[in-house]
Amino acid sequence: MELGFKGKRALVTGGTRGIGRAVTLALASAGAAVVAVHREDGPAAEAMRRELAELGGLGNVVRADVTSASDVERLASTCRDELGGLDVLINNAGVHGRAMLDELDLAEWSRLIDTDLTSMFQVTQACLPLLGEGSSVVNVGASVAFRGMAGTAHYTAAKAGVIGLTRSLCKEFGPGGIRFNTVAPGVIDTGDELPPPVAQRVQRMTALGRLGTPDEVAGAVLYLASDAAAYVTGALLTVDGGI
Repeated sequence: MELGFKGKRALVTGGTRGIGRAVTLALASAGAAVVAVHREDGPAAEAMRRELAELGGLGNVVRADVTSASDVERLASTCRDELGGLDVLINNAGVHGRAMLDELDLAEWSRLIDTDLTSMFQVTQACLPLLGEGSSVVNVGASVAFRGMAGTAHYTAAKAGVIGLTRSLCKEFGPGGIRFNTVAPGVIDTGDELPPPVAQRVQRMTALGRLGTPDEVAGAVLYLASDAAAYVTGALLTVDGGI
């Protein structure tokens, strides 16, 4: 099936590591010009620059903190100046945290909400002038949003907010032909090694009996971002192996 990314222009936040890296490379391999966002310079950003260059298409790796309004405005300006607009926006940047409620302070609560939810609002709002009819926005949430988990109230609340944000924006911008969808991964093996007892427990809880891979999540993201999903908006697609 032709997904229709050749000549499309895309922005991927958190685009150099884990799920974001897989999405960036999948879009570039499908012919899209991709701007991948990273927060800190390091080996992951340098590797992404090399990989995009090897794919031979248009692409760039941009450093920006998506919780900073000024950085987000600069990021949108970069997409306008270098790409002339956007057809695809993937809001993927996020962080995780664990703390029981009686140990959860306001700073840690705000860190999760700002990075995992407020950043999506800021990036989407800044990029709206670059998105036209037929554009697609995919927000990466988490399947824990509708299950809950002890010790992750702040993370779960942020990811539940992603679902509500997506549903509201799909109705707000549907008349203009812009689609909004959510992909909700489960526990994905991104290379940040889980303690063996945790990995084994998750595998026992999962219908498919294993952890997911970034490429498997990227496949779901690309489907929702593609022309193949032209009549899909407001959807929540779980990629969690049946956990």
